[in-house]
Amino acid sequence: MKLKTKNFVKVFALAAAITFASCSSDDNDPDNGPDAVAPTCTDGIKNGDETGVDCGGSCTACEVTNPEESTVLTGELTEERTLDATKTYSLEKNYSIEAGAKLIIPAGTVINATVETGDETETYIVIQRGGEIDVQGTAAAPVTMQSTGGQPGQWGGLVLLGDATTTEGVDATAEVGNFKYGGSTNDDNSGSISYLIIKHAGAQIDANSQYNGLTLYAVGSGTTIDNVAMIDGDDDGVEFFGGTVSASNLYFENNQDDSIDWTEGWNGTVTNAYVLHTKEGFSTAVEADKANGNPKLINFTAVSTVGGTALQFKKTSGATITGLSLSGYETSIDMKDDGPLANVIIEGEAGNPDTSYNANATVDIAIFDWVNTDAAVGSSILTGNLTSDLTLDAGINYFLSKNLSVEDGATLTIPAGTKITAQVESGDETETYIVVQKGGMISIEGTAANPVVMTSTNDNPGDWGGLVILGDATTTEGVDATAEVGNFKYGGTTDDDNSGSISYLIIKNAGAQIDAESQYNGLTLYAVGSGTTIDNVAMIDGEDDGVEFFGGTVSATNLYFENNQDDSIDWTEGWNGTVTTAYVLHSEEGFSTAVEADKANGNPKLIDFTAVSTVGGTALQFKKTSGASLTNVSLVGYTTNVDMKDNGPLANVLVDETALTTAEDDVFNGTAVDVAIFTWATGN
Repeated sequence: MKLKTKNFVKVFALAAAITFASCSSDDNDPDNGPDAVAPTCTDGIKNGDETGVDCGGSCTACEVTNPEESTVLTGELTEERTLDATKTYSLEKNYSIEAGAKLIIPAGTVINATVETGDETETYIVIQRGGEIDVQGTAAAPVTMQSTGGQPGQWGGLVLLGDATTTEGVDATAEVGNFKYGGSTNDDNSGSISYLIIKHAGAQIDANSQYNGLTLYAVGSGTTIDNVAMIDGDDDGVEFFGGTVSASNLYFENNQDDSIDWTEGWNGTVTNAYVLHTKEGFSTAVEADKANGNPKLINFTAVSTVGGTALQFKKTSGATITGLSLSGYETSIDMKDDGPLANVIIEGEAGNPDTSYNANATVDIAIFDWVNTDAAVGSSILTGNLTSDLTLDAGINYFLSKNLSVEDGATLTIPAGTKITAQVESGDETETYIVVQKGGMISIEGTAANPVVMTSTNDNPGDWGGLVILGDATTTEGVDATAEVGNFKYGGTTDDDNSGSISYLIIKNAGAQIDAESQYNGLTLYAVGSGTTIDNVAMIDGEDDGVEFFGGTVSATNLYFENNQDDSIDWTEGWNGTVTTAYVLHSEEGFSTAVEADKANGNPKLIDFTAVSTVGGTALQFKKTSGASLTNVSLVGYTTNVDMKDNGPLANVLVDETALTTAEDDVFNGTAVDVAIFTWATGN
């Protein structure tokens, strides 16, 4: 933030506490006026007490009740003042906490900036050098500072001026109100801030300058800042102008310039910060400028659903960063002025703009549940091993970073409307997938109105590995066979094994390439049992198969396939379940087949199967001795309807209960499946 100088208009308010004293023990007590409050007096030394209050007779300690305190915050505070959490305060223009004064804000207090058009840049709270603030919020009752209008940029936020060092020197002039900041006391204390929410700040000064949510001018390390949320600001969330102050547990949501910004050699530490960008047009998650004070970011997570730049370093600035996780950004590091990458140390090495930094060390958004943002939107990273039950939240944007493994005994529940986006660094495509291990379960609870969506940020076929389920049913590979994915074990003797249920799921852009012969699929089912329920699943734009069955007994209904580049339905290892009502669309050349069957014939069934091609190709291919029972099959537009790849027995392929006699039999003229039943998939 760079702020143009503004004159600071001092508005002198009436004193909030006017002391009156009187004694009821003397009939000749003077009249203190209609607003006087009778004190409670104790006997002792006559004619006054240590506070200088004259009790007029026989008492010394006068306990005085003050008149009602104003709830308007404006002008200068020159003494200690404690606000009342039961009241709502209005900030009218600026409120300045002067040297020697202290503003105490109890848990649950709300301060509303009441701003007339044109006064946005004059409306803020400032803690002068030598003044203090004590924000005493709690997780259950945070302090809130916001505008009444509820829009970004409607006020100037909270400004602290300290006496620590800055490259601007001693008594530097702030760009706010010509205030002075900066000195040589690096352990200077401007107070403490805990559980504070700042909304709608970042008032626009000119084309190049705006306020921030929290602005820290040369604030010292004696100041405590923890659990602060900066939301919907028109400029930065927090900006450090030099100083040594550190902060922990910071939450940033949709600040329209930078979330964390520093300059003038700030060299403190931010620990546990979470940045969320869901609105386009922001600048960065982090911007650093000018001299490098080597500040530290420890456990920093930034998530974007709209691309953009994560970390930007200007001039010779830098930082030491550990526990970095970036998701959804088009640019991870931008060295704006070609400064030295050696100044940017990430996980012990010089920063690399070609790395996307999808690290497993992430900040759990749950630590910010106290924020309760109005947008009811958050985000979270899915990765690692899930060893206990987890239910996702459809209001949160989830990003898959490498693989998520649902372990034996755990259940992953995904409610209707949830979206999971695979954020993949180049080279990590085959390591990025969701796998349900033997004994684990998945429950996908989509609806036609709100399907669950699994996709990728790049929106290209082959970006990730899709959904993999490992069961305990039979397969020709035997018990505890080894999958081609992660050396996982699958297969047993429990044909009614239950791996959970899937309903109204869309899988896009899967099929990552493993090697020249092997790829992932959209949905991969290893020996999955008949106790598992699969209905209404769409597999779209995969670089390999839509679904592949490796043995097992599971059945599925209402499957939609569009432009999967290998096979739409593939099975092997003796799968013997049923697919009922499936629609395949091929409108891009180069695919393999609509159906590929391989190896031993478990005689699976396809009932009400329609496949349509606008680009020719092969519809059904059977390898080795594989076969199937086909009922009501409609094939349109394929150059080849049936390919017996290895001259296997045609008798294994039954069409409407009759064995094929030649591969050219024209018997695939059944009633077509109405594609309209899949509008829930094609419209997403």
